Amino acid sequence: MKQAKAFAGARVQPKAVRCITNGRARLAVSCQAVEPKKILMMGGTRFIGLYLARQLVEAGHEVTLYTRGKKAITSQIADDTDWGYKKFASSVKHIAGDRQDFDDVRRKLSGSGFQVVFDINGREAVEAEPLLDSLTGRGGSLEQYIYCSSAGVYLKSDQMPHREEDAVDFKSRHKGKLETEDLLQRSGVNYTSIRPVYIYGPLNYNPVEEFFFHRIKAGRPICVPGSGMQAGRPICVPGSGMQVTQLGHVKDLADAFQACIGNPNAARQVFNISGERYVTFDGLARACAKAAGAPEPEIIHFNAKDFDFGKKKAFPMRDQHFYASIDKAQALLGWSPKYGLIDGLKDSYDKDFGLGMCRKPADFEVDDMILSKLGKRSYSYA
Repeated sequence: MKQAKAFAGARVQPKAVRCITNGRARLAVSCQAVEPKKILMMGGTRFIGLYLARQLVEAGHEVTLYTRGKKAITSQIADDTDWGYKKFASSVKHIAGDRQDFDDVRRKLSGSGFQVVFDINGREAVEAEPLLDSLTGRGGSLEQYIYCSSAGVYLKSDQMPHREEDAVDFKSRHKGKLETEDLLQRSGVNYTSIRPVYIYGPLNYNPVEEFFFHRIKAGRPICVPGSGMQAGRPICVPGSGMQVTQLGHVKDLADAFQACIGNPNAARQVFNISGERYVTFDGLARACAKAAGAPEPEIIHFNAKDFDFGKKKAFPMRDQHFYASIDKAQALLGWSPKYGLIDGLKDSYDKDFGLGMCRKPADFEVDDMILSKLGKRSYSYA
């Protein structure tokens, strides 16, 4: 059993409880009720913020979204009841503005009295500076800055899973996230940085599970005996398919964000957040099929070095082992993921793709390049 004191720099709340997760005992810090806060969320209308904002309003917080206002501030999602959505829509507030206009951000936020910031869509440190300027210092009201970083900041390692103390890569495409974490640390503000691995769930704008669902549900006239269903297109997977990765459900991520509010164990800390189990690429393809109620898919392996796909991606995930330990968050935040992989994927399918919704239309051009080169049957008509 991992004791909470094992994580340097964090203060353990005086009350702990013994929890059972998937049949295993662990020590979890109990969450005390948090008094309502005046919360500013940067973003909040696309994916993560949709769920987090609802949870925060339900918990009694005053929530204001800062967006450009180019799309509806609220819209009903599959999880909403009519009554619940009406309450949320009437409760959430809005500031219209472009966070890239730093002077305008300072003008609009100075003296605003926000106590907690959830920076969901920040990518560069310069984007966080005007928020800190406006809400800290003389007369500042800010109590906590909670930042959405990424597990993509870690340097490749021979030893897995990634842990929060592991080396990071300032040459990665997520270097702006690292620079923001560095800014927050130097500023002296009470901050928490959350590093998700791959996020999935209904309304996901990154084609993680959608990649697999498109192929699983693309009809072709080959019937699987006894199933009464049609198999979809083959799923092209790079390498051996045994690369290990990790997905975390968006609602579990929202729970983790919420668990940070007013939690002394979250002060000036970084946490990996994702699902509890790891999965291979091939296993993920099969899990998506099971979640969608489809037959087990045909999986075709290919060597990415044999192809030039141009700017197109042949697979939605980095072709390597990529997963992180969530032990620290479980021990210190009193948080644990509620969704297993299959039920999480089923939730995503049933409330999004299975309802006929997707972020991007199906595109099998790269698949057909692979199948053609490998001498496999073409499904270009699907």
